[in-house]
Amino acid sequence: MRILLTLGLLTATVFSLAAWYAPVSADLAAEQSNPYNLPSTHFGSESPDSAQGLDAAPGFAHASIPGNPGAPDARPVGQQVCTACHSKESENFAHTTHALGMNAALAADPSTPTCEACHGPGSAHAEAPLQPGAIIAFTRGGVTPIKIQTTSCMACHAGGPRDHWLGSIHQRNDLSCSDCHNPMAQLSIEGLEAKQSINETCATCHKDIRQQFNRRSHMPLPEGRLACVDCHNPHGTINVALMKTDTVNETCYQCHAEKRGPFLFEHAPVRDSCLNCHTPHGSNQHALLVAPVPMLCQQCHSHTMHPNDLLTEQSLATGMGPDERLMGRGCISCHAQVHGSNNPAGPRLHK
Repeated sequence: MRILLTLGLLTATVFSLAAWYAPVSADLAAEQSNPYNLPSTHFGSESPDSAQGLDAAPGFAHASIPGNPGAPDARPVGQQVCTACHSKESENFAHTTHALGMNAALAADPSTPTCEACHGPGSAHAEAPLQPGAIIAFTRGGVTPIKIQTTSCMACHAGGPRDHWLGSIHQRNDLSCSDCHNPMAQLSIEGLEAKQSINETCATCHKDIRQQFNRRSHMPLPEGRLACVDCHNPHGTINVALMKTDTVNETCYQCHAEKRGPFLFEHAPVRDSCLNCHTPHGSNQHALLVAPVPMLCQQCHSHTMHPNDLLTEQSLATGMGPDERLMGRGCISCHAQVHGSNNPAGPRLHK
């Protein structure tokens, strides 16, 4: 009897240990598959193939050293030679996402290139530090051609949102990756931006667009509820103005889904393009309109249905001939459903 009781206790203990060990072993397996706990924003996650069988940081484990036309005979020298002189740069770089991946890959394989994975072989630069072009330099005033700079970055960052970089407006204007990004310092929360945010980075060149957000009616970009990349892909698209969707309307519908329709009675200019009536960044008119109502409406609806008198500023309450159609909300006081109507009695967009 005692033997049976002992066997029963041993069996229960084995099953309880197995139940406890299963989730622990699963956690250990997950930790071993990603031992460096790389963040989801790491660019290695863009390639599913590189995320399998991790024994080093994805994307960095197989990094290659780009060629430098300015020093064709240069050879690799290793990270220690670089940091011997560039200690300050190394300290700033240590806090970046790039440093996390590179150090992890270097720990797994000491032959993995780190500094030279971006800057090219460093022997010529180590022998003659002041020689222009001896190393790939990511500076606007440097002698390294823009094409060589971007090619070095694209060795790891090709594909995904950058599929249409070649031929894009930024590429045609000789922008380098380092004009918008600073891979040597963690100045922004994500993306290694050259400024503290994406919006500030874009405003470096697009100052006129940034000023439009200071107008009376504007998209909530200054409030931090919107970013330039919510509508645009700065790395290139096949559409006008680097839009992320096929059309302007599709971009607007991402937030303004109620305007999508379909409607039983459509307003033709609305279906054509939101930009017929609205300006996308900011306006001094109500609701981002390009002109005040009813002047905006009269650009199409002139001398039809209503008396054929042109409404001007003189029709305002303070003008010489006040007109009630110009008071309050103007045309939309009656034609309230300007984007379209599904009401059986709404062919004139009244309701």
